[in-house]
Amino acid sequence: MQLLQTLLATLVALGVLVTIHEWGHFWVARRCGVKVLRFSVGFGKPLWMRTAADGTEYAVAAIPLGGYVRMLDEREGDVPEALRGQAFNNKPVLQRIAIVAAGPVVNLLFAVLAYWFLFMSGVSVVVPVVGGITADSPAARAGVDSGYEILEVDGHSVRSWSEVNLRLASRIGESGSVELLMGEPARGFAHSYQVPIDDWRVDLERQSPLGALGLEPWRPDFPAEIGQLLPEGAAARDGLQVGDRVLSVEGEPVANWMHLVALIQQAPEKTLRLVIDRDGREQAITLTPAARTTEKGTVEGYIGVGVAPVSLPDEMQRTLSYGPLDALGNGFHKTGQMIGLTLDSIGKMIAGVISVKNLSGPITIAKVAGASAASGLESFISFLAYLSISLGVLNLLPIPMLDGGHLLYYVVELVRGRPVSEQVQMFGLRIGMALLFSLMALAIINDIVRLF
Repeated sequence: MQLLQTLLATLVALGVLVTIHEWGHFWVARRCGVKVLRFSVGFGKPLWMRTAADGTEYAVAAIPLGGYVRMLDEREGDVPEALRGQAFNNKPVLQRIAIVAAGPVVNLLFAVLAYWFLFMSGVSVVVPVVGGITADSPAARAGVDSGYEILEVDGHSVRSWSEVNLRLASRIGESGSVELLMGEPARGFAHSYQVPIDDWRVDLERQSPLGALGLEPWRPDFPAEIGQLLPEGAAARDGLQVGDRVLSVEGEPVANWMHLVALIQQAPEKTLRLVIDRDGREQAITLTPAARTTEKGTVEGYIGVGVAPVSLPDEMQRTLSYGPLDALGNGFHKTGQMIGLTLDSIGKMIAGVISVKNLSGPITIAKVAGASAASGLESFISFLAYLSISLGVLNLLPIPMLDGGHLLYYVVELVRGRPVSEQVQMFGLRIGMALLFSLMALAIINDIVRLF
């Protein structure tokens, strides 16, 4: 069932974003008088196709990893004399620029509308209250106190952990200090902290910028109650059940879930005596945690359980909701912020500040699509907006094979007054293909490594 949900969410996400991207090219091409031969969602053999009265073919193809708009073009075949004026290559360069740019631009506008819808309907967020400070971290060295809400990061107002992380992510690779304004708004109290950073590097695969700075979000006190069981795990094998509450381990009272986790991790392959509360009755049970090796090379105990969910108190949640005009303004602001972060991340990846291990391919996209769909409409629309921004920005990069590569040639043509030679374009195409296929291969390898 989960696999089916992941597949459906992925197909919907890719289908929506590819369709609006290609529709952008299609709509502007038609307005510029270019004859469109085919509008296809997907590549390969068409699974469905219909021919309109004007001769345009509309198709849905078998490989849902892209799409295309095929226009009449003398470079791709003979064009009857009567139709030469409708060929793409015969249109003024400014019209060709508009047609090529339309796809990525529509992707960015879709993100604005998605965020507008979310801000109109209300976005639920967690108030960014710091619950703990990691020892010997930048935040600890700066004397940051726990228990306070983060109000600003570097002078920018923040209202959720997502906004805090986005602001911190923009500082990766930099030196100096991160300014945090923290306090209790209800009491009118606020204090500024200068958190030092020096060529700040963050392994984004293993931690968030927030964690790298040493800040731990406030969390409710989770009781040591079993909420999930892996069928092949040690807990299920040794008789634990969903709903069991662990009272003690080897005679030591268990305070909460994190205490239980710590006790289990300290006892790989050791038989433990647990006292549990099951349906209001205490009983003893023996449990032998399995052993697994951590990323740091140490061995820890593992029993294959998950914590029972606990609701956040009302004061730790807020809803960001705006009227139509304010929501639109926030939609443009959020989209602009995400565009800036995407470009900044690409630049830092090229400079080596951010590892290329953070590149993601179709497997990761599918997993995130499935998880966001399972989390609800709000999460799925947010995912669509972010993916649409990524698609729009990447397509505008000046790399041959992408829309941005064509735009580069047309801008050069606009400046020089004549087209870029076929030889130069073919050379650029080979470079672009090599670069894109290398990046795709790296992203897929990263996906496979994450799976295992």
